[in-house]
Amino acid sequence: MRDLSAGPRVLLKRLRELMAEPLEPQERLDRIVRQIAQNMVAEVCSVYVLRSDGVLELYATEGLNKTAVHLAQLKMGQGLVGTIAASARPLNLSDAQAHPAFTYLPETGEEIYHSFLGVPILRTGRALGVLVVQNKAQRNYREDEVEALETTAMVLAEMVATGELKKITKPGLELDLSRPVSIDGNSYGEGIGLGYVVLHEPRIVVTNLLNEDTDQELQRLAEALGSLRISIDDMLSRREVSMEGEHRAVLETYRMFAHDRGWVRKLEEAIRNGLTAEAAVERVQSETKARMIRLTDPYLRERMHDFDDLANRLLRQLSGYGAKLSASDFPTDAVVVARAMGAAELLDYPRENVRGLVLEEGAVTSHVVIVARAMGIPVVGQAAGVVALAENRDAVIIDGDDAKVHLRPLADLQRAYEEKVRFRARRQAQFRALKDVEPLTKDGKRITLQMNAGLLVDLPHLNEAGAEGIGLFRTELQFMIASTMPKAEEQEAFYRSVLKQTGNKPVTFRTLDIGGDKVVPYFRAAEEENPALGWRAIRLSLDRPGLLRTQLRAMLRAAAGLELKLMLPMVTEVSELKEARELLQKEIERQSKLGEQLPRKLQFGAMLEVPALLWQLDELMSEVDFVSVGSNDLFQFAMAVDRGNARVSDRFDVLGRPFLRILRDIVRGGERHQTPVTLCGEMASKPLSAMALLGLGYRSVSMSPTAVGPIKAMLLALDAGKLSEALNAALDDTRDQTPVRQILIDFAAANGIPV
Repeated sequence: MRDLSAGPRVLLKRLRELMAEPLEPQERLDRIVRQIAQNMVAEVCSVYVLRSDGVLELYATEGLNKTAVHLAQLKMGQGLVGTIAASARPLNLSDAQAHPAFTYLPETGEEIYHSFLGVPILRTGRALGVLVVQNKAQRNYREDEVEALETTAMVLAEMVATGELKKITKPGLELDLSRPVSIDGNSYGEGIGLGYVVLHEPRIVVTNLLNEDTDQELQRLAEALGSLRISIDDMLSRREVSMEGEHRAVLETYRMFAHDRGWVRKLEEAIRNGLTAEAAVERVQSETKARMIRLTDPYLRERMHDFDDLANRLLRQLSGYGAKLSASDFPTDAVVVARAMGAAELLDYPRENVRGLVLEEGAVTSHVVIVARAMGIPVVGQAAGVVALAENRDAVIIDGDDAKVHLRPLADLQRAYEEKVRFRARRQAQFRALKDVEPLTKDGKRITLQMNAGLLVDLPHLNEAGAEGIGLFRTELQFMIASTMPKAEEQEAFYRSVLKQTGNKPVTFRTLDIGGDKVVPYFRAAEEENPALGWRAIRLSLDRPGLLRTQLRAMLRAAAGLELKLMLPMVTEVSELKEARELLQKEIERQSKLGEQLPRKLQFGAMLEVPALLWQLDELMSEVDFVSVGSNDLFQFAMAVDRGNARVSDRFDVLGRPFLRILRDIVRGGERHQTPVTLCGEMASKPLSAMALLGLGYRSVSMSPTAVGPIKAMLLALDAGKLSEALNAALDDTRDQTPVRQILIDFAAANGIPV
């Protein structure tokens, strides 16, 4: 072969001309392989494309038998071509037939060729096919020849990605890029959403692959790398980042990659071979990802994500790309897909168009998940690899009930889910018909059904669901989605807006519950080994009384002339209530001195989430106007189970005897002191566990808005007195080991109660 110092540039220029010509896909592909063979002085050039059934099909060849096109096939991992596709790495052989993976395809006539160079056709680290050149003479191809063929393979990757080859794909078959994929994750929000993918930070689609001026592209790369390094150094220098160990470790990794000479040298080589700076980044990113994607070591896989993120940042620097779709381009039924994202970023999207959220990372307690659930959309988290597998506008189904994501679903699956959605819609219509029906059990017990909220976007659900008020308003969500601490005036305006929109229905505000897993960007606490049991909620507020007094002042002003109900989170000792009440009294006296109007009625309550209060029940009930049981944290602390940890969260049952006995003691303590008790955790949102609460004696529950209808349907069919007898007997019988859950299921079935 001749010297190829200028070869790649000449070849890429000719390929660009071929891509621009108005040709049919097969003719374009045939001319591309002919051009590659001529440029590389190869006797054979062939393109194999990966189908959705895992078969690599010969789509075009120069040198092999033409009759083998669309007939010659190799499975993934079979033969040299299948090995390249499976490993996503090149093979450079002087005697191909001596390689143990060699598979002879008689229809191709390739037995006379010895030397073999094959490279994967890569996009975002995925092999879409294989590009091969062959010669009769035994020889190893030089590094610059391998480089040239890998660069050329990028052009073919774009042909596959744009869907152009679909026209010449056999009827009934699909290419791998469009194959259906189902991904298992974790359910963070129930429901089903059908729609189209919107990548939160979509990959930059590089359309201009070939450069006109190498020096100019090298300069563009150097400037973009300089800007990237400065931005990382700037983030590392910020005080709040330096105090956050995990964030700092990630950014230090970014800085290491950004200054890595090996990475930069590869980028520069790709530009000298004729690629634009953007195409060079995409190519090196894809090759690196292909090598790392099969790693099993979690630390190394995380470094792969860091590298991927950094490469995407560099692409954005080069292209000046704005990540989000414009409002006009945003689908009316969008499923947002992201590796991770913040709560405020989700709220930036048109809320009425979002049908679901899919995350590669995140936990059930993360801010964005809390906001998504408040929006009433299904959420699936820990969906490994979904960002790389999805393309913008791919059809997608998110199943928050079964924790699955179906990308590009088959028609039968699509129809099945459409019927499932219609069934859910019919059920919701039945529940809406109960909206104005008084919540009375069959034996005449009046139950108060309230809903949980935390954002203004929640409030329209109040009337839609038929809830009687807001039993838990999480005030911290306003702080979590803000980039700076909300000022007293902003808090006051927010609380006033909440009270105005709820009309004459009661709202129970929970004071700030930050710390632990609820981190706000402008308030950095010291790292704690176990933050759930650390400096959070009322502990933080009492240690920072200015923070609590500002919030109490804002609430008092917002509720001027109205009723104000507020409660404190994570109370451990009754003395904490007394200390907070003193701060509240100071704010009341201050407001009176200033001649400002006070609320016409003030109710002061506590969340019962910490088991220590179980041994202070009588003092607690006599100290407050009401108690609200936070069953999520109470269960977590009482049973020593992290509800965000999938390894242990399913080992304990909220309907087990120990926890139900705890809940019964609380409601009985309220009855002794005639102190109203409400429960506002996840238990209240599920018909079976809510039924158990009514059997224990709870007459007020607060839940997610979508649960109000199903819970009302359940209680209308329930004889609470009859259930109470059966349930109390089961809890008092220390010999009977029948699971209480089963007793409740049997009771519901025997009495026609929908659970």
